[in-house]
Parts: sequence; C-alpha cells; structure tokens
Amino acid sequence: MRMLITFLQGIIVGMCNVIPGVSGGTLVVIFNIYDEFLSIMSVNIKKTIKNWRFVVPILLGIVVGVLIFSKAITFLYSRFPVQTNFFFTGLIVGSIPLMGKYVFCKKNDSKKSVLSIIISVSFILIGFAVIFGIFIAQNNVNTNVTVSELPVLTFELAVKFLAAGIVSAVAMIIPGVSGSLLMLIMGVYPIVIAAISGLTDSETIVHSILLLVPTGIGIVIGLFGGAWLIKKLLNKFTNQTYAVILGLIVGSIINIFPGFKCITGIGMGIGSVICLAAGIALAYFSSAFSKNTGSESVQK
Repeated sequence: MRMLITFLQGIIVGMCNVIPGVSGGTLVVIFNIYDEFLSIMSVNIKKTIKNWRFVVPILLGIVVGVLIFSKAITFLYSRFPVQTNFFFTGLIVGSIPLMGKYVFCKKNDSKKSVLSIIISVSFILIGFAVIFGIFIAQNNVNTNVTVSELPVLTFELAVKFLAAGIVSAVAMIIPGVSGSLLMLIMGVYPIVIAAISGLTDSETIVHSILLLVPTGIGIVIGLFGGAWLIKKLLNKFTNQTYAVILGLIVGSIINIFPGFKCITGIGMGIGSVICLAAGIALAYFSSAFSKNTGSESVQK
C-alpha cells in the first residue's frame, strides 16, 4: 500500500515538473517525503538500495507523470485552467500548517521564544522575496513562445542547455521554485519541450537526443549538487532552512492562484471550491500516510 501511494505521489510530482509556475518540490513537501526524496541523490549507493521501496516507486511515478500524464495536465489547463489552478492552490494551502509546525514548534511541541519567532519570520520573508523576484522576471517573458523547427546544436546553445539543466534541477528540489519556469525565463523551455516531443518522431529522434543530452547532464549535476547543499543546510540550519522553504511555498501561490475575478459563473465557482477543497484534502491525507515527519527525519 505504501509503495502504491508513493508511486501515485511520484506521478503528480512528475506532472508538476513540466508545468511552468508549478513546483514539483512543493508537492514533495506537501506529501511529506522531502527528506526521503533528497536521499535518492545520495552518493551512498548502499543506502539508496536499502531504501528501494521508496526509490523505485517515486522515480517510476515521476517518469510516468512526465511522459504520459503531463498531456492530461496540459488538457486540464487548456479546458479548465481556473479549476486546475484552484486545485494546486489547495495543495499548497493544505501544506502550510504542516510546514508551520516545523518552523514554529520545538521537538517537544513547546512554543519558541519571541526572538526565535522573529528570526523564523525573517527567513520566511527571504523565501517569499525570492519567489516574488521570479514572479517579476516571469512577467517580462513571453510565455506563449513555441518552436516550429528544432535548432542546430551549437557549442553556445549546448552551454546554455547545460546551465539551464543545472538551474532547473536545483529548482526541482527547492519547494516553491518551478524548474520549468526558470527554463522559460532562460529562453530554453520551448526548445526542450519540442525536443521531448521529437523523441516520438523517427525523423527527429536523433536531433532531439543531441539537444537533450547537455540538458540531461546539467539536470544530473544540479540534482546531486542541489541535494547535497540542501541536506547540509537542513543538518546545520534546520529551522532556518524550513523557514525559507515555508516562505517559498507561500510565495508560490502568487504564480498559481487564479483570483476570484476569473470565476465567471456559478458552475465554475462551485467547481473551483471543490477543486480547492480536494487539493487541501490531498495535501493533508498524503502527509498522514507518510512515514517520516519533517525535521525529525532530518536528525536520523
């Protein structure tokens, strides 16, 4: 049962990683599997193999989510964008109380001092400011750019893909930050998506692979390097790191929440409320099924 739930969680994380503005890392925190997820990128192969009951279903689920169900999300966004965004907003809102416990409560559930609370709020604001900065940058980017023909791979383009892969991979494991959105800001997202689509075409498969290789190398570097950095921060500055993560998660609502002005009828309003409630419920029950809990698992 646990492996099936992890597999389904992986599918949702995979779907979110291909949607600009939606953070797969946020979903990992919402599902309360963040520390286990970071352990996947560990250089300790024996430890990774020992945890195969989590590693296999989460990775398989992410692959399935990216390759198959991302089309379903694209369909939902094209037909029901408001309701879909309300659902993702519900996921984020449902995770805030859980993250708040990690930031504002000690292990013995006692309240922290006023000074500790002020420090935590300061780090939350830092995380929120990062998302706000990305949101401002996004407004200066044309999000409707498409690629009709795959470009020729040059050294300059390969370096750009490598850098974008590193940045987006680090963003994938930082809650609240969308790796796809950063790719969009860096100007490579349309080409990468076109290359992925080209993998199913016999005429463009070789060209697509050549374009995706530097991006893939960058993603591997970013995942291992980013996971190493975050684990170090969690071990040495646990509370402050979780406070920044909370700020990132809260800030990500800026990119996702569609606003009540988008609701044009009673039917859409009811559907939006249902989707919002469903997202909150999914975040709550996914956390309840998790084995590990936040900072406690960091100490193990």
